[in-house]
Amino acid sequence: QVQLVESGGGLVQAGDSLRLSCAASARTFSLYTMGWFRQAPGKEREFVAAIPWSGGSTYYADSVKGRFTISRDNAKNTVYLQMNSLKPEDTAVYYCAAHKFLSGDYETPKLYTYWGQGTQVTVSS
Repeated sequence: QVQLVESGGGLVQAGDSLRLSCAASARTFSLYTMGWFRQAPGKEREFVAAIPWSGGSTYYADSVKGRFTISRDNAKNTVYLQMNSLKPEDTAVYYCAAHKFLSGDYETPKLYTYWGQGTQVTVSS
């Protein structure tokens, strides 16, 4: 069982930045593909970004490409989401997710086994 704990959410103004963190309890954290998803009120959960266990490329939703950066520190069992130039439409609960050895279809929520409890990000205009 892997526990994921997000932190770093908050209330900011449009144009500001936030960095979300997700700490994982997995002993073999480096073998997990990590993803960030978000869910706004009345909307379905949507993919934001993913970083594969195997390293190499990172993946982003078109809506955040160029503004958000996902990264991981395997020594700290932590994945980060740096969010710059925030917009009101980025307002949502942000969740991190994990799945061991996931090697494709990173944008599909049902492929991730473990989920955090979420952290609220609110961007005011």
